[in-house]
Amino acid sequence: MKNTYYKLSGIIFLLVISAYLLAACENEPALEESQIDTSAPILNELDIWLRQNFIDPYNIEIQYKWDINDTDVDRFLHPPFESNVKPLAEILKSVWIEPHNKLGGEDFIKTIAPREFIFSGGFNFNPGGNTITLGIAEQGARITLFNIDLLDFDNILYEEDIPNDFDVQFAVTGPLQTIHHEYAHILNQIEPYDPIFDLVNPANYTSSWADRSNEEARELGYISAYASSQPSEDFVEMIAYMLVRSSAKWDELVDSISNEQARQIIRFKEQLIVEYYQEKFNINFYELRELTYEALLEI
Repeated sequence: MKNTYYKLSGIIFLLVISAYLLAACENEPALEESQIDTSAPILNELDIWLRQNFIDPYNIEIQYKWDINDTDVDRFLHPPFESNVKPLAEILKSVWIEPHNKLGGEDFIKTIAPREFIFSGGFNFNPGGNTITLGIAEQGARITLFNIDLLDFDNILYEEDIPNDFDVQFAVTGPLQTIHHEYAHILNQIEPYDPIFDLVNPANYTSSWADRSNEEARELGYISAYASSQPSEDFVEMIAYMLVRSSAKWDELVDSISNEQARQIIRFKEQLIVEYYQEKFNINFYELRELTYEALLEI
């Protein structure tokens, strides 16, 4: 009898609690509409083209619409004009993606590439100095390119051919060199280069590289002033300088160095880079250079 009483009491207790909870739920206010925008984005013609040519085949997104308040206001950065986005994107595809895929395999860029490019309209001037940041590679996932709105897409310039080195940044060779530079950093994160490179001529690396001219740096065995900042930058600067020049143009630049030892140093670094591409990615670097330069001339 006692067991039956206890069981009955328990059932009544559960029914009372359930009725109370149900009543409480009924009195709660209805959930409001989510504050998160879940609507499908409205795509313009450019967005559709970028999706078809970058997101779908390579899983790479090109961002050109962004909030200026998300950047450092002291650097005066702004999104580019839409009219300048597609020309640069086409250059990315023809001069960077297609040559690498042709030699490294059709999925080379899809496998090893930043997942996002950000285009910025103006120069990224560094506060308190006389330098600019041409591009940024962030942990292999994103590359930001600056100065998009000031580019002459029909102009190919090299610093050794003009009085003012800075003018190269207004020509198409400027961002292309930056792309090759930043992408080489990403490759190094996947496959480190031979540490012997760091020991070739370490004595003249300096944090005051901006006080040197490119010509002065070359006489010390560095292909540019920025290359003399540290070994990792030296390595990728070598790659970038070679990939925007023909074989003849590259030889002309190296042969212009008066210091024979400096020329030999740069040629040895070149050899290490050629071996790096062949051993790590099974890519003939000289063939890659030929393809990128041919594509550059067809822009």
